[in-house]
Amino acid sequence: MLSEVLLVSAPGKVILHGEHAVVHGKVALAVALNLRTFLRLQPHSNGKVDLSLPNIGIKWAWDVARLQLLDTSFLEQGDVTTPTPELVEKLKEVAGLPDDCAVTESLAVLAFLYLYLSICRKQRWTKEDLELINKWAFQGERVIHGNPSGVDNAVSTWGGALRYQQGKISSLKRPPALQILLTNTKVPRNTRTLVAGVRNRLLKFPEIVAPLLTSIDAISLECERVLGEMGEAPAPEQYLVLEELIDMNQHHLNALGVGHASLDQLCQVTRARGLHSKLTGAGGGGCGITLLKPGLEQPEVEATKQALTSCGFDCWETSIGAPGVSIHSATSLDSRVQQALDGL
Repeated sequence: MLSEVLLVSAPGKVILHGEHAVVHGKVALAVALNLRTFLRLQPHSNGKVDLSLPNIGIKWAWDVARLQLLDTSFLEQGDVTTPTPELVEKLKEVAGLPDDCAVTESLAVLAFLYLYLSICRKQRWTKEDLELINKWAFQGERVIHGNPSGVDNAVSTWGGALRYQQGKISSLKRPPALQILLTNTKVPRNTRTLVAGVRNRLLKFPEIVAPLLTSIDAISLECERVLGEMGEAPAPEQYLVLEELIDMNQHHLNALGVGHASLDQLCQVTRARGLHSKLTGAGGGGCGITLLKPGLEQPEVEATKQALTSCGFDCWETSIGAPGVSIHSATSLDSRVQQALDGL
């Protein structure tokens, strides 16, 4: 039973290299961002479970007594359970969501309710439990995405940088804390459609597309090698290699057909300032990352962010290789984070 306020955070994630090629058995590198999602668990005496997700406008509550009376036998007892389509349908009945609830909001609520009903009263929080946290996070991903790779939950749990290939995930040792810009073009895209498009292009032009995928794999491996050498004392020439790899990968992804005019604009804006960018994730819009070299003056960074914002994009300055899921004391939080939590 929770007796005091618990503050937990987990990092965001981007794919550094290997988008789309990873679907075809190649290596992908994923890194944790120092842009964190914070969770505050706070006990109440009103007999309700309250869920507040301000970023997507969700504020919902359930009576604890009502939840305890529900038939939740569809949630298997014991270890981590896998949410089936039938289970998700039953969760919808339990959640009591209105018919006009948007898909994103609905899935977020269902993922929370599934995890709450499954793990409620299981208070386990030690280093040894990270694997358990990762497993449960993966099941939450399955509620939302159906058949996720496992990369997102692994990066958020363990932090740092991960290597992913054909279902096998391993951590990169001591990745450097590279500074980047994360830019959201705000152009919506359908990952499934983009992945299918690359597959179709591979079937249509196998002798052209297969070498592209092999080349992207080589870029990921070279980036892994360079990051391993950089350690805590990166050299300027290593940043030059990372910039070249970013440029080559972006051109390859455009050749695969997953680029977008908004991403081209992002690259043009940053290139004009001597910076190098690429899409991250599925492409077709979405987000891009820009490497910030050491010694870059803050006014230059701010000017770049302003130029990207002027394009209608959202832009954040952050670093990669952030810690994984973490517990915080209230006094250790940034004042802006504390203010946001207090406003819930």
